[in-house]
Amino acid sequence: MEGKYDFGLVGLGVMGRNFILNVADNGFSAFGHDLDPEKVKALKEEGGHEASVNASTSIKTFVQALKQPRKIMLLVPAGKIVDSVIESLLTHIDKGDIIIDGGNSFFTDTDRREAYLQGRGINFFGAGVSGGAKGARLGPSIMPGGSKSAYAHIKPIFEAVAAKYNGEPCVAYLGPKSSGNYVKMVHNGIEYGLMQLTSEVYDLLRKAGKFSNAELHDTFTKWNEGRLQSFLIEITSKIFKQKDDLDPGKGDLLDQILDKAKQKGTGKWTSQNAMDLGIPVPSIDIAVSMREISALKAERTAAEQLYDKPEVEVLDKAGLEKMAEEALYFSFIITYAQGLHQLADASKEYDYNLNIATIAKIWRAGCIIRAGLLADISEAFEENPDLPNLLVSPHFVEKVKGSVASARSLVAHAAKNGIPLPGLTNSLTYFDAYTASRLPLNLIQAQRDYFGSHTYERLDQEGIFHTEWE
Repeated sequence: MEGKYDFGLVGLGVMGRNFILNVADNGFSAFGHDLDPEKVKALKEEGGHEASVNASTSIKTFVQALKQPRKIMLLVPAGKIVDSVIESLLTHIDKGDIIIDGGNSFFTDTDRREAYLQGRGINFFGAGVSGGAKGARLGPSIMPGGSKSAYAHIKPIFEAVAAKYNGEPCVAYLGPKSSGNYVKMVHNGIEYGLMQLTSEVYDLLRKAGKFSNAELHDTFTKWNEGRLQSFLIEITSKIFKQKDDLDPGKGDLLDQILDKAKQKGTGKWTSQNAMDLGIPVPSIDIAVSMREISALKAERTAAEQLYDKPEVEVLDKAGLEKMAEEALYFSFIITYAQGLHQLADASKEYDYNLNIATIAKIWRAGCIIRAGLLADISEAFEENPDLPNLLVSPHFVEKVKGSVASARSLVAHAAKNGIPLPGLTNSLTYFDAYTASRLPLNLIQAQRDYFGSHTYERLDQEGIFHTEWE
């Protein structure tokens, strides 16, 4: 068994077990490790033949089973457990071996770990993996960052197991240090935004159009066959027709799910870091805030009794469906634009040297935010790698022009009728502000100079100015 296996994986939960089986399916022998003997047993049983898949609860046995340079991937929860696993490996591995963190670690943790391991001659990668348990088994999108020379050892395996888009693997070396984890973090921030927008349109169609779940299923199915084609629209269409197996008499499962959304932190990290960089991502910010508001279920229920809500004006279904499709398309573009703007700025700030077109390409299949729109996005950045924002791309100007009017109409109708559309509203506000040559922030600068002598600049001449206002 010693030095026999091509690839090692620590953490045999659902994601880890599916990923290692994917590796074996693609012709690479793989050895797993988990402290839980039941998980080790489950992998051995599902793997079928120990020559291609094997596992052990012993870290020493695990390490000795791998070919050098050892390629060891961790699929364990982010945080202290990653450091703990690394320490357990260090007493057994050799210089030149490679450790890959496939979890959602915060990017600064990845930088710290890489520096620590580099001093011991060990290569360290942060590799975001998106696609959920099914993606891990059948082909995820993988976002690796770290040593370019060490990536040559990982590349054949990652390209084999990754999702394919027109035959192209949805994985690419992204850059040094924590670039892979950073790209995955922003991917998840965009995911938060798209999910929030989708939920708002669902709410609007129900309240302002009286759409049944069956009609919503048909509508989203149709949308998924058009320009909104995406994983999230596809699964949403399926959600609407899922019956409640726990209590069949209650009808559709969606109507019995509590309206409190949880989160694991990646959306919040995206929002926080965007503020650190000075990059506006309001569609992502509000998506995080809405999950926090949703957690206040008892307070919301009590507050609802204190205020009157308008009686919702019901709109023509066909007209509302058309406007909703256009508004959702508009706001999807805006959300991608914000996330990619953040990636471009972070690339400069952290010396990642990211290729945005390549990132858009590896998101076209396998990952949660995969969408037909990404083909257009990759084309836009291939044509102009220094594109500051999708909104100024010739590929997107007409798309936005053709859909923004519906966003305006729906935001206005929702505001009048007491239907919260914060994601769509923030997307529209971002668009209007980004495309305005003159904003009222001159007044803010005057206020700052008035109370704090913070100075201001002028339109008519160069320089820094201060006024004694009184």
